[in-house]
Amino acid sequence: MRAEPMHEAVLPKRCDYPTREALATALAERIAGVLAAAIAERGHAVLAVSGGTTPALLFQHLSSAAIEWTKVTVTLVDERFVPDDSPRSNARLAKTNLLTGPAASARFLPLYAPADTVEAAAAIADAEVRKLPMPFDVVVLGMGTDGHTASFFPDAPTLPSLIDPNARQMVAPVHAESGGEPRITITMPTIIGARLLVLHIEGEAKRDVLASALAGADMPIGAVLRQSAHPVEVYWAP
Repeated sequence: MRAEPMHEAVLPKRCDYPTREALATALAERIAGVLAAAIAERGHAVLAVSGGTTPALLFQHLSSAAIEWTKVTVTLVDERFVPDDSPRSNARLAKTNLLTGPAASARFLPLYAPADTVEAAAAIADAEVRKLPMPFDVVVLGMGTDGHTASFFPDAPTLPSLIDPNARQMVAPVHAESGGEPRITITMPTIIGARLLVLHIEGEAKRDVLASALAGADMPIGAVLRQSAHPVEVYWAP
């Protein structure tokens, strides 16, 4: 990856909040509004969400949004190669916190499949994701303190192909020592093509990482910010 400072045209839109509760409330309203508009205009909506420890509160707020959840497909930005009963499963996080209440009627498309290898599971997910209407209406990214987002880990040998805006695979396997288990991830074209692309981060450390990426540090999140079709909306709270 070539480090470049952000050009003015692609600078993200910053949405800072004093508390995580305030952030979750505002972001849930923003996402629900985009999904509702998509349903009104096209009869369906697609939402891709991330895992980790940050989004649970957001999911709980969003799950009660008064939209036509039967017309929404929820999928994941990335997933560990673990079954959904694993405590490390992003699908489990989404099912427990998002796909409840009104949102329980949404369709859920997992990335994990009980295949022999992560490569086989990614191929199954790739075929299923290709059936979804494009572009996705909303993609919500997280970010690690190493600057990774989705499963775009800095030490992944396949990182250049994962962040290629012309990548042919929509879903790809990932092996990275820093990622722990093998991973399955949506690749760059689908992420940066989203009608609404959100980066949801919390804490001073991640704010500093974002600042480094915006200044041109060589990080996967910087590649996303530079290549997104629309300015990324960054939601941050302490």
